[in-house]
Amino acid sequence: MTEGEWPPENISLTPGRRVLFLTKDLDLIRRQLYEGLDLRMEDMSVEDLLDDINTDVMTPAWVCFDHEPAAIAENAYAGLMHEGRRVLDKGALKGGGFEVIVSGHRKGTGSSRETAAQCERWSGIRIVIAASFAPIHERNNINLGQLMADHAVLERLQDGENISLEEFTERYDPVTKLILENGGLLSFARELKEGRVTLPNVRTGVHPMTMAEKIISSKLIEGSGDAVSVAPGDAVLASVDGGYSHEYTTAQVHAFLSEEYGEDYGISNPSKFAVFEDHLLYATDVPRYGPFVTKIETLRTMQRVFQKHTGVRDYSAEDGVSPGICHQVAREEFIDVGDFIQATDSHTCMGGSSNALTYGVGSSEYANLVHNQFSFVKVPESIRFELIGELDPGCTAKDVILHILEKYAKNSDTLDRSMEFGGPGLSSLSMDERATLCNMATECSAKTGICEADDLTVEWILKRRENLTEEEIRSSFVIPDEGATYDGGIHTIDLDGIRPMVAHPGDPDRGIPSDPTNGAYIDELEDIAIDIAYAGSCTAGKDDDFAYYAKVTEAALEAGIKVHDDVECYIQFGSKSVKSLSSRMGWTDLFEEAGVKLIDPGCGACIGAGPGISDNSDQVTVSAINRNFQGRSGPGRLYLASPLTVMTSAFTGKITAWSPDVFSK
Repeated sequence: MTEGEWPPENISLTPGRRVLFLTKDLDLIRRQLYEGLDLRMEDMSVEDLLDDINTDVMTPAWVCFDHEPAAIAENAYAGLMHEGRRVLDKGALKGGGFEVIVSGHRKGTGSSRETAAQCERWSGIRIVIAASFAPIHERNNINLGQLMADHAVLERLQDGENISLEEFTERYDPVTKLILENGGLLSFARELKEGRVTLPNVRTGVHPMTMAEKIISSKLIEGSGDAVSVAPGDAVLASVDGGYSHEYTTAQVHAFLSEEYGEDYGISNPSKFAVFEDHLLYATDVPRYGPFVTKIETLRTMQRVFQKHTGVRDYSAEDGVSPGICHQVAREEFIDVGDFIQATDSHTCMGGSSNALTYGVGSSEYANLVHNQFSFVKVPESIRFELIGELDPGCTAKDVILHILEKYAKNSDTLDRSMEFGGPGLSSLSMDERATLCNMATECSAKTGICEADDLTVEWILKRRENLTEEEIRSSFVIPDEGATYDGGIHTIDLDGIRPMVAHPGDPDRGIPSDPTNGAYIDELEDIAIDIAYAGSCTAGKDDDFAYYAKVTEAALEAGIKVHDDVECYIQFGSKSVKSLSSRMGWTDLFEEAGVKLIDPGCGACIGAGPGISDNSDQVTVSAINRNFQGRSGPGRLYLASPLTVMTSAFTGKITAWSPDVFSK
């Protein structure tokens, strides 16, 4: 199988090329890499293989500072660590002569970063074997023209069988099959534009639809047929209402477009799109990123070049201060009810709190979207969470989503589905709390999260949109149809029964990944002393989150308590708007009096690129961010928790749930 022949009509293993098994026994991986050991699927079980390999493992944040294929391939799986050292040395995947890579369940959880798929593709991997894939990662593989299959197919390949391309593509919708058969998304788009590809029509009959289905059906463009309804599995082309990229990803978008369409490429509707400078704002202040300063500056420069070239909205930093984290600013300024938004970050789904369809895509998919003004959509299945009751004062929406992660996501109930939130209990949650639920839909390996709209939605948007009226907002409400089908079921979440939770760090050295699904109730934990309390990120840098931080801080100061002597406490603003609110309310003064270290808007420790990361493996962090992947916020052990829990723990010096009398006990 040479590059020029890919994909051939029949697939077989290339003589002399190898298969790499990513096993829970990490020493066994090393033997394959460095001792020439070759394994066969028939001698293994799926249980022997690594599950939940996240995108931080495949390409840690610092690898994403590169945008060129060769450099990314050199550091494939740089985040797979064992006893403090890399399992895959520099260039090991490419140098090992592998063309197939094998793992267990939920391959590619976490970030939407396309570099995770690229590091395999550009190391010579053309077939990816797993029991299941996280949805964004699977899509990135498809967009790059990578074939995916299960372990039974691998056995047949290793037995010398020639397998038709059709067997690799038959489980996909007709459009995805065309994308794979044409070698990836950008080559497919070119063939489509030049009239060499014919799209199949969607002919789904009228039927009750979920919120995601209704939004997609309203965005269908020419070539998708004359359907007025869509159903899960339908493959369509849809227009979008907006999108954005940030300095981590924009350089690749620009490079892809320049390579595919020439350096004079243009964008027909730039007002719909934006660039943000938020992810790497503080990276140059992190000592371990010192060697990458030049690469970071290159990414910033390329984003400015892209912005000037295309005229998209510019949310660059001014005097070193960012307008804020892209997801927070986007919902504040331009995501409206009924919108369809795509962006190059997995937490784009945060915008679903505004009754919009929003989700993350990889760089090549975004490049196609921003240039060709269409997005390929495979209509997702839905799972509905019917909320009832009200939360205990010691709980927040973070505890709700940790509960869902532990009870539903861990069993793959949410995998690749649209998580729909509704019910009478939703009205008790603020817009910011709803944003937390939708934000962490990606931690559930879901396609997206979306909330029903109500009076609170109208009130929140009206305060932020001078150009909209209440009537216009209400007329855009997307309401699920009675009788809509939820393939993932309808599940009642009694908010009264939610208890404060954490997600614990797991034990990666023993094959137990650090993962947000590792839920545990705080009242069942032993005392866990902490070194760092980190509050911020898109998940926890909103107005309401700061109100939580202020409530705890005020109670601590009234009790004569400041941040614990053994704890470094950081709070990072999610946007300039949030920072302004904190100042107006007097919260900023409270935090400073208590010994909190405040950080200007942007991303930071959440992606290991700013103050608040751990320095060594012995440190323990409790954090309000969305992911606790090993190494994501430094080498220490990281517990995920609610804003209330994080702030309370900063004062007690150990993981502690909030209660009004917590400092008087």
